[in-house]
Amino acid sequence: MEETISLQDLFKTLKKRIGLIALLTVLAITIAGAVSFLLLTPIYETSTQILVNQEKTDAATAINQNIQTDLQLINTYSVIIKSPAILDQVVEQLNLDMSTDDLNGKITVATAEQSQVVNVSVQDSNPAVAVDIANTTAAVFQEEIQELMNVDNVSILSKAVLKDNPAPVAPNPLMNMAIAAIVGLMLGVGIAFLLEYLDTTMKNEQDVEDILGIPLLGIISPIKEKAELTEKTPETSRRRAG
Repeated sequence: MEETISLQDLFKTLKKRIGLIALLTVLAITIAGAVSFLLLTPIYETSTQILVNQEKTDAATAINQNIQTDLQLINTYSVIIKSPAILDQVVEQLNLDMSTDDLNGKITVATAEQSQVVNVSVQDSNPAVAVDIANTTAAVFQEEIQELMNVDNVSILSKAVLKDNPAPVAPNPLMNMAIAAIVGLMLGVGIAFLLEYLDTTMKNEQDVEDILGIPLLGIISPIKEKAELTEKTPETSRRRAG
């Protein structure tokens, strides 16, 4: 015989284990909040913009060709910015206590589609260091690209600036706690149904009918034992009389 579970049974199980589900959800949120606020190091981000252009010419056709050439060079420039040729000098100039590979992992180079602007973003636990790295990387790249590719078509559009009260980009405690709440809720629901599935005990007459599939004809009421006898036995009376 196939065993089917109705929607009412599902809600009954959730209602029965609501305490467990709530406990796991609150526990997950608490752990996520504690880790986000107390254990994870805040990460700050800043960026500088580099403009790739050519010398001005009077011919419109030549200008369009220069723009297309610049767009093609941007992908090459993005690789050069994060190359050891640039980053080695950044580490040396700023006297950074990190390797070139570590610095490479802190830098992200992005370009908007059909744009001649290259955005260099830097993430670090120290916002001032992030600003220094971004500006120094842009300056070194602007200087070195002239020798590396024999071109002079790079200018710094905007420098990174240290804000008065910078806000970290990571971690995001509210997002982490929201995700933890969902995970804790799903875990609680899963454990609730697992416990209900593993619980094969029969607790009342309805369970007997559900499991056996036959109607219940009658039940035996529990007999309560008396704590004290209200009447004395004849033998006890004789002992006390003697």
